[in-house]
Amino acid sequence: MDTVLVTGGLGRSGRWIVDRLADDYDVICADLSQPGFEVPERPRIDFRAADLTDRGEAFDLVSELDPDAVVHWAALPSPTRHAGGRVFETNTMATYNVLVAAARRNAKVVWASSESAYGFPFARETPLPDELPITEDHALRPEDPYGTSKVVGEEVAKMVVRRYDVPVASIRPSWIQYPGEYGCRDRDDLREGRPLSELDLDAGVGNFWSYVDVRDVASLVAATLDAGFRGHEAFHAAAAENYLDVATLDAVEEQFGALPDDCDLDGDASALSTAKADRLLDWRPAHSWREAVDESVTEPNLLAD
Repeated sequence: MDTVLVTGGLGRSGRWIVDRLADDYDVICADLSQPGFEVPERPRIDFRAADLTDRGEAFDLVSELDPDAVVHWAALPSPTRHAGGRVFETNTMATYNVLVAAARRNAKVVWASSESAYGFPFARETPLPDELPITEDHALRPEDPYGTSKVVGEEVAKMVVRRYDVPVASIRPSWIQYPGEYGCRDRDDLREGRPLSELDLDAGVGNFWSYVDVRDVASLVAATLDAGFRGHEAFHAAAAENYLDVATLDAVEEQFGALPDDCDLDGDASALSTAKADRLLDWRPAHSWREAVDESVTEPNLLAD
């Protein structure tokens, strides 16, 4: 595999993915804009501008480039920043266009689904999960336009697998954090080391206090591209532990007054299991908030110095 098209590659997490993949592939970064011809590009990184909700532009782009793989990372990332209909339409149409266009060119596909597909984030009242840790087989029950757009996207992924027999991986990232900028830990109750009973558990209960470092997201995308699986597979991108620094089951029981019947979780281990990625991709998260919260790492520059 030589060429990878990354959509949304100029986004906050997308640029880390482009930077990581450029070590091994020729990467074409597609976004709503591109930096201009007068700006020098880094070796192995090229840029295209396209509106991927426009079927003609999306199909034209993929057909012209004929990539070996497509990483579809472009999306509106929340139901709270735009009108719900716009979030749903943008995400579902772009995913349909890109995945079908890629499959018709026989390209391997990796795309950004979300932990929101389960329906815990953005729920009016967060329900107790069916199991802990949550595996990729957990039921998907979103009640918001963003999470629902990701469920529809995964159905599109399964559709193109059936019709075109290409492998598609749906990555379900948790709350993405950046080295030296861990918003999940930017709270007085956590900095002061309060006991569990004094923590604001309502803040973060929507994903059961899970998170993931952006570098681990990028490494999971790379591992998925290298893997030889067939069909459609979903994978969690999550850190190994929660960000509360307390036992996860203790926090769940304190918040809900109960635990799921199906429960097997030790210490502060993440509520989102990454065992499947370990088993199928030989991938494990490498970064923890304990080091990364104060870590100084230069954000990737996709252009030449």
